[in-house]
Amino acid sequence: MKLARIPYEPGAVLDFYEDALTTLGALCSRPWHDRLEVVAEGTAARLWNEEGALHSAELHFTPPGATGMREAAREVFPGCPLTFRLAEALRPAALTLERVVLERDASHRAPDLLVAERLWRAQFPDTARFRLTTPLTADWHFSLVVLARCEIQAIDQHWALHRLALSLAEGALDEGLAREIGFARASHNPVDHPAWPAPDPAHWSSLLQQALACDLASDLGDIRARQEQRLRHELERIDAYFENYAAELAARARRSTSTRMADRLAATKGEHARHRADQIARHEIVVVPHLDALLLVAEPAWRAVLHLERAHHQAESVVVRFVPRARRWVRIP
Repeated sequence: MKLARIPYEPGAVLDFYEDALTTLGALCSRPWHDRLEVVAEGTAARLWNEEGALHSAELHFTPPGATGMREAAREVFPGCPLTFRLAEALRPAALTLERVVLERDASHRAPDLLVAERLWRAQFPDTARFRLTTPLTADWHFSLVVLARCEIQAIDQHWALHRLALSLAEGALDEGLAREIGFARASHNPVDHPAWPAPDPAHWSSLLQQALACDLASDLGDIRARQEQRLRHELERIDAYFENYAAELAARARRSTSTRMADRLAATKGEHARHRADQIARHEIVVVPHLDALLLVAEPAWRAVLHLERAHHQAESVVVRFVPRARRWVRIP
């Protein structure tokens, strides 16, 4: 899910700067409602100089819609580069994989078999026959929740913040978990100790790429349409210029016996191709994800072996897991 942007409000941004700079070791004071005096050294001072030397500044938090030239080192405004550097400084040096076990519901019990079958058939409507060959036993379902900032490099640069939840069993997006993880209750029961899956960076990276491509599809569609329109305009301009120039050279060549015109025509074709390739490269869209948080989630589930028959397919036995929170089935590979 794409997280909504918080509207720029000088007072809230000033609070963020004061708390963040104080956390990094700077001294802060408010001489006025829209100003913040800062004395920084070391990590906090690296926002202004790479050496981390002692730095003193008064930051001015401009009102929304203010016009005029901006001094990025002393003024804070929407899209201010200082805000990006401050957010980067607050991130931990190494990204850690955190784990959480979700609390079992007070009425946690296996679903009724008729309900289980009805949910399966709703999820897989091509099922001809459904039969559980083992009873439903308590199990755990694992998901990976990721907070990712996506930098979309195009003619216009775009930023978006996404929270993704992926089912590790099948790699499918879990929009419900991504939306509700902030309200989930962690279990503090010492009995709840699931056997955590081993981290698999290569496989998880592949799942994340597919999930981000799916989550960014709408944004990229709009950006791609604008890029294609601009590229089409530039290519038409280049084609018209070189076609007219080539026609002029061809007319000169017909009036001259020199071989230099033929060489210039050949060079013009090469230059035409180079300009087209340059514009195509300039209009490429590059997505650079920045992972800010990784959370491995274990939630209560029910496991069983299922014998089923699909329409026009042979019978098969599969290991499945029922996730009560999402009221859906997951096939275990």
